[in-house]
Amino acid sequence: MIYGEKTIDKPIRWAMVGGGKGSQIGYIHRSAALRDFNFELVAGAFDVDPVRGRAFGANLHVAPERCYPDYKTMFAEEARRPDGIQAVSIATPNFTHFEIAKAALEAGLHVYCEKPLCFTTAEAEELEALVKKSGKVMFVSYGYSGHQMIEQARQMVVRGDLGKIRIINMQFAHGGNNVAVEKKAESQAWRVDPKKAGPAFSMGDVGTHMLYLTEAICPQLKIKRLMCTKQSFVEGRTLEDNAMSIMEYDNGAIGYLWSSGVNAGEQFGFRIRIVGEKASVAWDAEKPNYLSYEVQGESPRVLGRGSGYLYPEALADDRIGGGHPEGLFEAWSNLYARFAQAIDRTEQGEPVTFWYPDIHAGVLGVRWVEKCVESAEKDCAWVAF
Repeated sequence: MIYGEKTIDKPIRWAMVGGGKGSQIGYIHRSAALRDFNFELVAGAFDVDPVRGRAFGANLHVAPERCYPDYKTMFAEEARRPDGIQAVSIATPNFTHFEIAKAALEAGLHVYCEKPLCFTTAEAEELEALVKKSGKVMFVSYGYSGHQMIEQARQMVVRGDLGKIRIINMQFAHGGNNVAVEKKAESQAWRVDPKKAGPAFSMGDVGTHMLYLTEAICPQLKIKRLMCTKQSFVEGRTLEDNAMSIMEYDNGAIGYLWSSGVNAGEQFGFRIRIVGEKASVAWDAEKPNYLSYEVQGESPRVLGRGSGYLYPEALADDRIGGGHPEGLFEAWSNLYARFAQAIDRTEQGEPVTFWYPDIHAGVLGVRWVEKCVESAEKDCAWVAF
């Protein structure tokens, strides 16, 4: 169980690029990183408007001289300081991720980057090579994987409770983009612009979350080939707002992933069901404290977060004890705690023995989107992964 005690000797000097006023995810990054005292926010390039960014930084108690007009200036100036930053989180639109992440790694920083990592597999592999060369830690922001019951599902798969995995049924299909919201909200406009969002909208924005959740729970499964169909239902929208992907895995299992922003009436729609030869588990992000466990021939049961019957690895992520609800902020905090511990172990030359959404996960997500687009544009043909 997590009690908030220190797990590293000193807080890591940390900065943000983006995440300023009006950001959808800036606050949760800061809340998660600062919760366990593993990080200290000492600098930032919070906004494309330097004046607005400096004012925002001041409201976060960041020294004015360390509220920078852009990331390049910040990396250069912080490198000159004896107390300069050690790590940075990138919370900016998709089209900026590659250049900022590359610059951060070249500046010798550990990186926590929003997804998707970049636009192409070639770019993702370039970042992967930089990570290996620099020896730095790179996290990709798949925040839902930090929920305690995801670890429980992973351990159930590892221990064979489900038997051989046969089917994975996934959906992240909400109705939030059922109309052209991008025409009224500037914060949404870039998400449907191919120059700024990349080759996909729904698949990159929500589908990749499900893809990584599959990797987190079933790390032994590797995609062999896939096929995809995609649509743009909202008039004038260039990128897809709905897609269905089918994946064949190397062990013979099959995966179905529905990525959508036009599932009218559905507020969130994030669900995963993993079917094995003996039993199945299912998880709903709107009910994150529970994991359905259904054994063939037995009555269905529901496993609750923080309960003594869970596996030790799942209980290690517990923050408040059974019966009390936890949510997305706790899940992100668990991932930032792993980010800090991975940095600390790496800096001390020790191996990182626990899982986290690393550079490989980022490469996987980019390649998956690329291959789904390729399949859809080839009239839903199967393509090798």
